[in-house]
Amino acid sequence: MFGLDFISKTANQLVKTFEGNFRQSQQQVEKLLGDTGMIDDAKLSTLSEASDAYRTMAEDLLLHPLRFASAEIDLAKKHLSLARYTLAKLTGKQPEPVTLPDPDDRRFLAEDWQKHLPFDVLQQAYLINSKAFLNWVENMEALPGPSRNQMLFYARQLTSALSPSNYPLSNPEVLRITWERKGMNLVDGARNLVEDIRQNPNLFNVGMTDRSAFEVGGNLATTPGKVVFQNELMQLIQYSPTTKTVAKRPLLIVPPWINKFYILDLSEKNSFLRWLVSQGQTVFVVSWRNPGPMQKDKGWDDYMALGPLAAIEAVKDATGEEQMNAIGYCIGGTLLGSTMAWLEKKKLKPIISTTYLTTLLDFSDPGGIGVFITDHSIRGIERAMNRKGYLDGRAMAFTFNLLRENDLFWSYWTNNYLKGLKPAAFDLLYWNTDGTNLPARMHSYYLREMYLHNRLVEPNTLTMAGETINLSEIQVPSFFLSARQDHIAKWKTTYEGAKVYGGDVTFVLSGSGHIAGVINPPYKEKYGYWTNNSVSENPDDWFEGAEHHPGSWWPHWKEWIQAYEGEQVPARKPGDGKLPIIEDAPGSYVKVKAAEAGRD
Repeated sequence: MFGLDFISKTANQLVKTFEGNFRQSQQQVEKLLGDTGMIDDAKLSTLSEASDAYRTMAEDLLLHPLRFASAEIDLAKKHLSLARYTLAKLTGKQPEPVTLPDPDDRRFLAEDWQKHLPFDVLQQAYLINSKAFLNWVENMEALPGPSRNQMLFYARQLTSALSPSNYPLSNPEVLRITWERKGMNLVDGARNLVEDIRQNPNLFNVGMTDRSAFEVGGNLATTPGKVVFQNELMQLIQYSPTTKTVAKRPLLIVPPWINKFYILDLSEKNSFLRWLVSQGQTVFVVSWRNPGPMQKDKGWDDYMALGPLAAIEAVKDATGEEQMNAIGYCIGGTLLGSTMAWLEKKKLKPIISTTYLTTLLDFSDPGGIGVFITDHSIRGIERAMNRKGYLDGRAMAFTFNLLRENDLFWSYWTNNYLKGLKPAAFDLLYWNTDGTNLPARMHSYYLREMYLHNRLVEPNTLTMAGETINLSEIQVPSFFLSARQDHIAKWKTTYEGAKVYGGDVTFVLSGSGHIAGVINPPYKEKYGYWTNNSVSENPDDWFEGAEHHPGSWWPHWKEWIQAYEGEQVPARKPGDGKLPIIEDAPGSYVKVKAAEAGRD
């Protein structure tokens, strides 16, 4: 009837008409929400990104009707199989399910889903539809990798939100609990919801742990020590020795400021800081301030000057030593690398070895968070930050939770509000929800110069505190620790950063992810790690030639650092040097919540 050329032209015209109407409606909705104050610029940016994603999906449907028709035929076949399955079950047979949840999908673990046929069919129909939709998006033509990843992310958010497990009338387990408890689970769930809203004023986050079970300085961050220095951006903690002698050269730790330092000191048994002290190290750690509007104009240069550079001078005053070793974790490692390049330009050598824990220096593959790294998204974040002076740490936590939405959002939604249960007391999740704000100037620089443009690894491109920096000029020995299942700092990308770094490089790969791969005390005997004496050009070649070792990487690092420790000297106590004691560890900065800091 019609030629392909006619169909193509008609589809293109439909796309243009659809896109114009869609964009006009989207702008009207965004203006309404923004003017009423119902939603801020960062959320508007996310809404806009999601809308663009769904628009692109609709365009693909119009432009490639045959591909969509083929997907519809496959979908119809699966639903026909589901109808046969249903009929067989009704006649007393036990057929094999048409589809099953993935092994790590915990939404449909309850027996109620399989026990009652209507919910069994509902679950399978949902899985058939969601898998078909995600496959269709993944196979969309003419989309570059980043755009495809963004499409998949927003498609996944949609399918996850529509899961029958998220709603009381379509979740058989919730219905059973409601019957058994005479509806009190919904009453308790309402209380939990009100409490979560109270705990997060103006920015809702689902509760992930029993907050009342933990206290920073009470049963978290309990390694004995003293705050011996502070400025506008950080406090410096010196920990009390537990050995008669210690390594001559002290150890300075620069943790991330996207979360708080006590991930390194959650409990006595799992504390990396306590373990370091027990190994005869004089340990200093930076405890970053939770910034508010007054810190709006603090930039990357300020974090370097008031963070590691100020800490270096303070450690010298506290110990009388002119040289030390340093550890940087996550973005703290990125800052440490920047500082090392700056010191190299100044021909200063206060740090003689560096250790980087799950640190990105090369941002060519930013991991799961890459779906938010677009110029459009960053502009929305910048508008919000410029108005408030900072990015709310709770918003950052919510963003990271969406990278694993079923595990880190919807499972707690169902547990807390539908089943009416209190979340369990879990120290790691308490830390995860105890976020920090990010100053507008610093975070804009970080997102644009590093994540978006990847300029940190470009020689002499970035200028920091008056010096153009070049990571390849750094000559001190370095130890890079990455985690194989890390979705925040992907190990192959951290490997690329290690290759850029000058000096002698040792690369070690641990098992597990961004947190557990690092906080892996020897007593657990878990995960293991891989070593290779050479740093190959290709990370896959490195891994192929690597040797696997059981247990924790901590003792292996201890062997490596011995070459840079110096001889043993009498143990140093906080206050012995030139710096007076300000207060007990963990200090006051770490106890300030994101919402409290935002009111300053």
